[in-house]
Amino acid sequence: MSIVSLYSDSARGDDSAGPAKVAVSGPERNRPAPADRMLYAEDLAVGDCWTSHFCEISSDDVQDFAKLTGDHTPLHGQGETDSPFGGPIAHGLLGLSVLAGLGTKHPRASTLALVGIENWQFVAPVYFGDSVKARNEIVEIEQHGRRAVKVRWLRQLLNSSGQIVQQGHFVTLVGSSTRAGHKPR
Repeated sequence: MSIVSLYSDSARGDDSAGPAKVAVSGPERNRPAPADRMLYAEDLAVGDCWTSHFCEISSDDVQDFAKLTGDHTPLHGQGETDSPFGGPIAHGLLGLSVLAGLGTKHPRASTLALVGIENWQFVAPVYFGDSVKARNEIVEIEQHGRRAVKVRWLRQLLNSSGQIVQQGHFVTLVGSSTRAGHKPR
């Protein structure tokens, strides 16, 4: 199992270093992200880790998200010059949604349900035009009934500089291969 340590700027004593970066110690089992093969409960192990491809967050994406949600906070508007972040930023929940989407194929697990999001942190802003990717690591697996497991994932959204911009835990139910052939009642 890999151990992930997060160092915040204040913990390093360096306020100018930017957002936290991922430091991994111990063996990390990086797994390929097969888009064509479904992974079941018995294929997963604590410490397994997948990383997605990059996805650009455009100003059009931010405006479409604002229209969909009704969140037209000035921080997310084009041309916002008074932002404490130095420019307009994407909605935090847009980043979370992109992370969830990228995670559906990295890995392509037999997910039955998302049952929780725990300790979510918005660490740094995502600016218009930033490219982000998802890093998904299994931190806990427990049996859930006869044909599924509950998986606790460390999910991180990273920008192209490798900085964590969001992180927290998703809890999902993943079906076993025996469930795949089972028809619902």
